[in-house]
Amino acid sequence: MNERDIFSKAINFRHACKMFNEDKKISDKDMRYILEAGRLSPSSFGMEGWKFLVITNQNLKKELRPFCWNQPQITNCSHLVIILGAINPLKLESGIPQKRFQRRDLPDEKIEQYIGVYKNYIEAIGDDKDIFAWSSKQTYIAAANMMDAAAVLEIDSCPIEGFEKKKIDELLNLNIKEFQTSLILPFGYRANPQPKKIRRNFDEVVEFIK
Repeated sequence: MNERDIFSKAINFRHACKMFNEDKKISDKDMRYILEAGRLSPSSFGMEGWKFLVITNQNLKKELRPFCWNQPQITNCSHLVIILGAINPLKLESGIPQKRFQRRDLPDEKIEQYIGVYKNYIEAIGDDKDIFAWSSKQTYIAAANMMDAAAVLEIDSCPIEGFEKKKIDELLNLNIKEFQTSLILPFGYRANPQPKKIRRNFDEVVEFIK
């Protein structure tokens, strides 16, 4: 099987799994592979404005479930990943953006140039709410990569946006100036056969402009 076939098989395997097999757990090795796909994902300015909370504690899952529209995936998954979007760590005054830029093998003047561009960009974004909206958009890149990595291993997932964000943040005791909940992503093994994948036709979705 060539690389195209491997990836095509994975994205056709992936679906929003609503019911996981509670008795089948993901190995530590496979879960690290999935999380590594998220860690290596691209982000704006290379800021990596995210954090992944991995929950296997069943009692905590049960506490979270009522704030996730009581969706069964929260408790019947093997691993529940809560993806957080950053706020303060993306501000220049935190010192973190400078450290991110300094990881690059570049002359000091080039790094200062990057910092100047970033300063103008982050100041134009606005307040904490807008910074979170910016970082939250990027967490979806990491989430997509994790879901595809899981699908390569024939592990299921289900991205969840239906949750009460404020209550989740409070339950997890988050410092909301630093990070807030962006997306909830259960992983596990399906309990039932995958339904037929339904998508619009290629020509409806894609337009080539020459």
